[in-house]
Amino acid sequence: MIWIITGVNAADDDPSCEGLTGDALELCRDAGDVGTAIGVGLIITLWAAVDVILGITYGVYRLSQRRQP
Repeated sequence: MIWIITGVNAADDDPSCEGLTGDALELCRDAGDVGTAIGVGLIITLWAAVDVILGITYGVYRLSQRRQP
């Protein structure tokens, strides 16, 4: 969550758009928003992938610790 919040807040302070006006400024801001959305999507995807891997690993561990009749 900290990565997501930090990434979204850092996108507002983009110094590469300084000095631009009109359509160029709007295009620069929109491109920054797209980059931010891609970054947040990658973080969420990584988070979900790790959760799945940990869940499968825990399931395998629990099955190996089960007592045999």
